[in-house]
Amino acid sequence: MKEIIVQEAEAGQRLDRLLSRYLKEASRGFLYKMLRKKNITLNGKKAQGREIVRAKDRIRLFLSDETYERFAGKPEQKAVSYPVTKLDIVYEDAHVLMVNKPVGMLTQKAKPKDVSLNEYVLGYLRQSGQWKEGSGSKEEPSEQLCFDFRPSVCNRLDRNTSGIVICGKSLAGLREMSKIIRDRSLHKYYQCLAAGQITDQQKIKGYLWKDPATNKVRIVPKEQEGAWLIETAYHPLRVFSDCTLLEVLLITGRSHQIRAHLASEGHPVIGDWKYGCRELNEAYKKQYGLQSQLLHAGRIELPKMKAPLEALSGKCMEAGMPALMQKILEEKEKEEH
Repeated sequence: MKEIIVQEAEAGQRLDRLLSRYLKEASRGFLYKMLRKKNITLNGKKAQGREIVRAKDRIRLFLSDETYERFAGKPEQKAVSYPVTKLDIVYEDAHVLMVNKPVGMLTQKAKPKDVSLNEYVLGYLRQSGQWKEGSGSKEEPSEQLCFDFRPSVCNRLDRNTSGIVICGKSLAGLREMSKIIRDRSLHKYYQCLAAGQITDQQKIKGYLWKDPATNKVRIVPKEQEGAWLIETAYHPLRVFSDCTLLEVLLITGRSHQIRAHLASEGHPVIGDWKYGCRELNEAYKKQYGLQSQLLHAGRIELPKMKAPLEALSGKCMEAGMPALMQKILEEKEKEEH
């Protein structure tokens, strides 16, 4: 007999799905057969598989060692080291971590040798004792099992876009935050410095087509094969002589959407070398040392959340702008007076 004690990170999912993580080589039919025959029980009772497990629930598997090892598969033996750096933490609880990602840092790996925010989050959680890869596999008795959940980022920002990245520390946190990002009930607001003077708020639509060969997108006015409908809303916060500080609401979320959509309107983000105005970018580079786009994911507004994330319901989270972006805005203010 082997026993699983459900960890906080595993809580909130269906029993059959949790079992599939432990017995990854077993068919769904085999699992249901074992449940019917009470060879797998939940808190000492017969279970159907659709029950939602809670932390500290006890799942017992009355299987031979040979059967368990056959369906569990081989455990990962290679130890992985994760880098550690100081994170600008916007919010943290048992299930969710929100980090203000700096310019220049990848959100997730693009190539195997890359180091991204995802690895820094794992390093932080490991160092602080909140997560241990393969925990329970050696230190605890062999009869007691522990699935190795790996925390992960839920949303992405371009390397040279700063701002809030949400990470799931538990399975419930990862699942629920990914869900509200996907169904657009989480509202994401960006601040950017766009070329030209913009005096009215706008809600614009278009179709975004991405060329995978160049990792560049185009905005087209009509629907076409391979193009996604996009919506972007913005309003001016401060209008300067050559640019405007905008707050942008990302209604849909596609690759390079804000940068390409604003550029298609004649107001590219300053510092954006892919879609922007080279002459203006060169001027800002010479004056301020600017190397990347002035685009910052500065605020999110959360919808009503269910347990165990109910404490986040209706919350608004904000992350401070990068120092260079703040400096440029301060200089602009001085120039106008």
